[in-house]
Amino acid sequence: MTDLLKTSLTRRSLLQAATVGAAGVSPALRSVVYAAGSDAPEKKEVKIGFIPLTDCASVVMASVLGIDQKYGVKIIPTKEASWAGVRDKLVSGELDFAHSLYGLIYGVHLGLAGPKKDMAILMTLNHNGQAITLSKKLADKGAVDGPSLAKLMNTDKREYTFAQTFPTGTHAMWLYYWMAANGINPMSDAKVITVPPPQMVANMRVGNMDGYCVGEPWGHRAIIDGIGVTAMTTQDIWKDHPEKVLGTTSEFVKKYPNTARAVTAAIIEAGQWIDAGLQNKNKMAETIADKSYVNTSVDAINQRILGRYQNGMGKTWDDPNHMKFYGDGAVTFPYLSDGMWFLTQHKRWGLLKDHPDYLGVAKQINQIDIYKQAATAVKAPIPKDVMRTSKLMDGTVWDGKDPKKYADGFKIKA
Repeated sequence: MTDLLKTSLTRRSLLQAATVGAAGVSPALRSVVYAAGSDAPEKKEVKIGFIPLTDCASVVMASVLGIDQKYGVKIIPTKEASWAGVRDKLVSGELDFAHSLYGLIYGVHLGLAGPKKDMAILMTLNHNGQAITLSKKLADKGAVDGPSLAKLMNTDKREYTFAQTFPTGTHAMWLYYWMAANGINPMSDAKVITVPPPQMVANMRVGNMDGYCVGEPWGHRAIIDGIGVTAMTTQDIWKDHPEKVLGTTSEFVKKYPNTARAVTAAIIEAGQWIDAGLQNKNKMAETIADKSYVNTSVDAINQRILGRYQNGMGKTWDDPNHMKFYGDGAVTFPYLSDGMWFLTQHKRWGLLKDHPDYLGVAKQINQIDIYKQAATAVKAPIPKDVMRTSKLMDGTVWDGKDPKKYADGFKIKA
C-alpha cells in the first residue's frame, strides 16, 4: 500500500477504486449534485489549508476519495506549518478554506490575535480526540494528572512551562480549563507558550516544556517515543466537545455560496465514510500518515481513532468518546452554543476585555443555513436546536442561555 501511495494521483485513483466496492459506484461517476444550472459551484477548484493532525482527515479524504467531484468541486489540501500561518493565509485569501481551530476563527473575527476580518464557520469537523501530555520527567516525580501536578507545583517551586497551539484556539482553552479545575491559574502560576502541533514532541524531547495540549497523533506519539504521559484526554474535560471547524471568510461565503455549500457537503460525506467502520478508519490512518499529510507512523494514528488508549504508565482503556468525524450527524452541525463557549473562555482569560454580544457573534460566524443545505444534499440529520447542553469536568453546565453569567462565574480567571 505504501508504495502505491507515493503520488497523490495514484493515491486518489487507488482509494477511489477502493470505494467502488464500498459504495457500488465510483465517486467520479456518481450523479454530480450541484454540477449544473444556478446551483453550480462558482469556483470549481479550492485550496483548503490543514495542519498535520489526525482531525484533518475528513478534508483529506474528501479529496483523496474523489467525494469532492460528486459535488462539482476539486479540493486541493494544502499542508501548513502553524495555526498563525493558517490564519494569515485565510485572511489574505491565499487559502479558500481551512481545517481550523474553533477559537481561531472567532479570535480573527473579533481581532483578538492579529488581524481582524469577518469570518465564517461552515461546519464542525470533529469532536474529541485531543489530549494533555505531561513530560516523563514530571511523571517520574509523581505528576501524572491534574491533582498530582498541582501538588508538585506547590512543593517543588520553579517556573513551569506549558504549551498550547494558538492563543485563542481550542488547545489553549482545554489546557487552561483543566489547570483551573485543578486549582492552578494558567495566567499566574505557570508560563504558557505557543508551539505548532507537529513541533510539540520535538520540543518536549529537548525539555522546552513540562506539558502540552495538542491534537492527535502528537499525544500518542509522545508515549510511543517515551517522552511523555497522557494526563487527561479532552473528551474527559468535555465529552463530545467541538474541536476543528471548516473555516473561511465571510467574504468568500458571500461571493461563492454554492462553492461553500458543495465543499461542506463533500466533507460531511467524507466524515460519514470515516465513521462508517473499522476498515475505513484503518484506510484513513494509512492515507493521512503519509508524509504529504501528517507524516508519522500509522500506529501513531490508528489506535486512538478506534478508542484504544494507553497513558504511557501501563494503564490501557477503551474510550467510546474517541475522535468522531460524523457521529450519526451529531458532530458536524455548527451549534451556536459551541462558538459562544469559546467566547466565554476568551472573556474569562482576559483575551476579551468586555463581554461581547455572544449570540450575535455566533450568528454572524456560524453559517447554519448553508450547513442545512449541505446536510440535506448528503442526507445527514439536522438537529432541531442551534444550542446544546453539556456538563464539563468541574460540574458546570453550559447551555448557551446566560453566557455573561457563565463567563463571570469561574473562581479562577485572569
